[in-house]
Amino acid sequence: MSNILKAFLNIVDNYNTTITNVTDGNNRANNMGEGLESYIKKAFAGNFTVSDAATVERNLRDTFSYIGTKNSPPDIILSGSDAIEVKKTETIGALQLNSSQPKAKLTRDNPRINESCRNCENGEWNEKDIIYAMGHILKGTRQLKSLWFVYGTCYAANEEVYHSVETGVRDLLIGNDSLDISLDTNELGRVNNIDSLNITYLRIRGMWVIKHPSKVFESLYEQRNESFSLVGIIPLEKYNSFPINDRNLLESSDTISVSDEVISDPNNAANEMRIKFLLFRVSQ
Repeated sequence: MSNILKAFLNIVDNYNTTITNVTDGNNRANNMGEGLESYIKKAFAGNFTVSDAATVERNLRDTFSYIGTKNSPPDIILSGSDAIEVKKTETIGALQLNSSQPKAKLTRDNPRINESCRNCENGEWNEKDIIYAMGHILKGTRQLKSLWFVYGTCYAANEEVYHSVETGVRDLLIGNDSLDISLDTNELGRVNNIDSLNITYLRIRGMWVIKHPSKVFESLYEQRNESFSLVGIIPLEKYNSFPINDRNLLESSDTISVSDEVISDPNNAANEMRIKFLLFRVSQ
């Protein structure tokens, strides 16, 4: 079974930071995002050095129980294990999550996931840990500058925190008697019957944005002039649940730093959360 430690080692052992440009469609940003997603799949499936197409596909099937679509989260699910959300950015600042709120965990009753995701692994799951895989690709290039693997519980608050904000916005919309508001949508709402012919409506969408982890966790690591950096932030309990052989391989590496650190709990900044911090970097 694959895991984040194996993927981390695969990237380090097969260091190559050029993201393949997927040429479907004309949107370069989307193509770069798909290229990053392909890179992440190779890391978890061990496909960096595999050239035989049939073997590549078999490794993907053996590694993942779900490979998603552009329009619904998550991007990938490891068989019997974690979900993965892949995010691409060309600048270090904020990450656009669009209509999908930050997630500490992926739950089977999430209304934004599709039926194929909900029914993967024969539907025998209720909740999965989620890894945010966030790649910074230098603008105008195919060069991967940094890649962060961060578990959702280290990065996002519980679902009700974000849900309460959406509920508050919807309550404000309902309270506006001058507008014909519908809430029977996965979006925040819809304004109906805007013009005299009643043929126009306005979709109201939430656009969630979250700080890049390099800003959130800059006390742990500040990116400088490295040509590439690979970072992992894993709850200590989760790290200790991985196979001892994988942990030993990681911790015996001469090029990977593994340290015990403390971060603030996303649900209460007054509380501490113990983590393992992984770092691999290549100087210019």
